[in-house]
Amino acid sequence: MILALATWGGVGYLPYMPGTWGTLAALPLWYLLARCGPFSYGLGVAVLMVLGLLIAGPAQEYLGRTDHPAIVVDEVVGLLITLAGVTPSWENAALGFIVFRTLDIFKPGPIRWLGAGSGGLEVMADDVVAGVLGRVIIEIVLVFWG
Repeated sequence: MILALATWGGVGYLPYMPGTWGTLAALPLWYLLARCGPFSYGLGVAVLMVLGLLIAGPAQEYLGRTDHPAIVVDEVVGLLITLAGVTPSWENAALGFIVFRTLDIFKPGPIRWLGAGSGGLEVMADDVVAGVLGRVIIEIVLVFWG
């Protein structure tokens, strides 16, 4: 069960770009939660974040590596934070995906510092911060070009 959630149903085992696959696999959940209203969205993200914090550490032990690439629940949470409150559309999905993946891959500033360590918090923290920064960027883009 731990690995199933940590790898987002096995998506994290896909080759070459597990973080990208995990982010793409989060889009249907974003669409579903966004249509359920802000309370349900926030509750869904909070529950998934807590579960991610609890399972990322043990998943690393099972997989035998710190922040193993197959662990993608952190990307799922990060994307959901990036797209929080954003109207469900393919344009917004693409924008959120590009913004979040760019931040997650390049890890500017504080994002890079938070990913160091071996526990569930360290696995989740950099993607949560990338999600928050992504949300700010999305808001700016939508204000100026929305």
